[in-house]
Amino acid sequence: MDCYTANWNPLGDSAFYRKYELYSMDWDLKEELRDCLVAAAPYGGPIALLRNPGRKEKPASARPVLEIYSASGVPLASLLWKSGPMVSLGWSAEEELLCVQEDGVVLVYGLHGDFRRHFSMGNEVLQNRVLDARIFHTEFGSGVAILTGAHRFTLSANVGDLKLRRMPEVPGLQSAPSCWTTMCQDRVAHILLAVGPDLYLLDHAACSAVTPPGLAPGVSSFLQMAVSFTYRHLALFTDTGYIWMGTASLKEKLCEFNCNIRAPPKQMVWCSRPRSKERAVVVAWERRLMVVGDAPEGIQFVLDEDSYLVPELDGVRIFSRSTHEFLHEVPVASEEIFKIASMAPGALLLEAQKEYEAASFGKCFLDRFPPDSFVRMCQDLRVLNAIRDYHIGIPLTYSQYKQLTIQVLLDRLVLRRLYPLAIQICEYLRLPEVQGVSRILAHWACYKVQQKDVSDEDVARAINQKLGDTPGVSYSDIAARAYGCGRTELAIKLLEYEPRSGEQVPLLLKMKRSKLALSKAIESGDTDLVFTVLLHLKNELNRGDFFMTLRNQPMALSLYRQFCKHQELETLKDLYNQDDNHQELGSFHVRASYAAEERIEGRVAALQTAADAFYKAKNEFAAKATEDQMRLLRLQRRLEDELGGRFLDLSVHDTVTTLILSGQNKRAEQLARDFRIPDKRLWWLKLTALADLEDWEELEKFSKSKKSPIGYLPFVEICMKQHNKYEAKKYASRVGPEQKVKALLLVGDVAQAADVAIEHRNEAEMSLVLSHCTGATDGATADKIQRARAQVQKK
Repeated sequence: MDCYTANWNPLGDSAFYRKYELYSMDWDLKEELRDCLVAAAPYGGPIALLRNPGRKEKPASARPVLEIYSASGVPLASLLWKSGPMVSLGWSAEEELLCVQEDGVVLVYGLHGDFRRHFSMGNEVLQNRVLDARIFHTEFGSGVAILTGAHRFTLSANVGDLKLRRMPEVPGLQSAPSCWTTMCQDRVAHILLAVGPDLYLLDHAACSAVTPPGLAPGVSSFLQMAVSFTYRHLALFTDTGYIWMGTASLKEKLCEFNCNIRAPPKQMVWCSRPRSKERAVVVAWERRLMVVGDAPEGIQFVLDEDSYLVPELDGVRIFSRSTHEFLHEVPVASEEIFKIASMAPGALLLEAQKEYEAASFGKCFLDRFPPDSFVRMCQDLRVLNAIRDYHIGIPLTYSQYKQLTIQVLLDRLVLRRLYPLAIQICEYLRLPEVQGVSRILAHWACYKVQQKDVSDEDVARAINQKLGDTPGVSYSDIAARAYGCGRTELAIKLLEYEPRSGEQVPLLLKMKRSKLALSKAIESGDTDLVFTVLLHLKNELNRGDFFMTLRNQPMALSLYRQFCKHQELETLKDLYNQDDNHQELGSFHVRASYAAEERIEGRVAALQTAADAFYKAKNEFAAKATEDQMRLLRLQRRLEDELGGRFLDLSVHDTVTTLILSGQNKRAEQLARDFRIPDKRLWWLKLTALADLEDWEELEKFSKSKKSPIGYLPFVEICMKQHNKYEAKKYASRVGPEQKVKALLLVGDVAQAADVAIEHRNEAEMSLVLSHCTGATDGATADKIQRARAQVQKK
């Protein structure tokens, strides 16, 4: 039993760590790893080396060589680096190699050295150059963090959806930090950096000074830092030789270890196992490797040659010129098997027979033993053994395999062009065709079309014979790959096998076969497909050719008009522009200012565009009205800022009323003058508002401020509407003769109204008063009016 535990090393009393060989590396390295830029992908991923990156003296004509190997050292690609000076290498989660140049341009290469794309980290990075860079992984994807020559940080948390963030400036930072790293907390990427004895945490909004709890005194500088694989823990190496370990939030200290070495380490990474309570950090110097944790003594290994550490989910990969090893915590279940006098089931099985045969034999004696888990485990082990083979070179552990999932593993086999093995695994695990064999065959076909030494006819025939009508396989996707390789005729031949018009048309458009695409779309009877072709043609052709094409296709023209009216208003704007229909263009911008713009600045800008269009249409009324609306919006925003309340989107009248109700009479009058509100209308607005406030004293002052342009009958009416007869009578006496009778009737003074009507000898007024008389109380008044009417009629 000793042979099993010979390479177990205790770390304290609670854990053992084991280092064993994965592969004997046969790669022919002509230089030491320390003279190369190195990047190794997690989950048993590939290794990239950039030889001669300016670290050693080389002839001026010598160009560096970028080489990519599998984890077992099998060469995958080699290319002469002809681009700019390289600063850093890193692998994305999709196993794409990200090459960060000194000018801030990031070049992306495939596993086999094929160039994919490039992107820039911004003009500021270009101007100040790149000092250092980190490739990191989050749940959103793979990110890039840059330290510029101006000692500022720029990062993007997802290179697949590039959004650059310029991090806040660190106060007083005049030189590069002694160390820094990226962290991910609360779904946000942060940067932690050390400047002398101080630590700073940068997020998108602020720079915060942070202090690790329980840090040993005397620290004047941090030399190295490391974040765990899951971003939960942080380790700091100080110039005193102490290693502080705690949570990444810097709120809790786990332990501290004095390694008695003050020289800065080459690398420091975490070595932990999922769901394990043990925490350990692996520190590497030139010829020494140390595993430290919450124990008084660490584990030390001698390094015979330059080595590189690759943090993994459940351990650390260590590779050098000659070997590739894996260091990890021994699982508790394994400890139970090999403890002295252990009676654990695993220990008994090992004593009885070799593990696999014993397990298979022993399960026969268990009642109600579900075989599914045993079968799944055997399948998983066979898959892991197959991919761990030297020629495949993917040394996954069981934990990594489960975290990665079988679908991602198949994708990585496809990426390595190991199609037969991927298909064998799918068939062995009995995966659904769409998820397994069909998908892999589709990838094979996409690779097949890149073989340019075979004729188009032969490639198309071979692909069809292999795929046939396999479910889940899209011939249009394969044809798209063929077109991307410059084989247009092959793409057209492959599209002949595609039964769905909806898949044929987009690629035909991409291949500039617009007329054929439009014919296919119309033949399909799918209006959405026709719209797709039309929109593509609109973008592809100049406006004249586009409309000429539509005139030759009446059905397409009719559909396009309907589409523009209901779903593509921007296109209507383009049509108005082309036709110089400035009146409709102005109306369009007015509607857009309220329908699409929420910000006041955007709305005003849209209205200004509308006003310009109205002027061009020689519609001065609409232009002036639009300009007045812009002035009103700006004024309303100012009123909201100064007075509070809601003013935006109110009409001029409602704005005046709101100001009066708020007691801002002078502002209301000024606004009325600015917008040329007639006096009559302003008096009505102020009268109504003061009555609603029941501010009768202010209303009386207002009525006496000058002669009322609306007369005083409205005052009587408004007061009576508020059921205030006392105030109404004040104004009834001031009403002009032509409206006196009506005012008196409103306040209920029928007798006096009768006298005024008789005095005016107005038969209509007499009839009005008579209609308000009641038999019980106004009999005498009614008789009086009847006699006066009779006299008027005699004359």
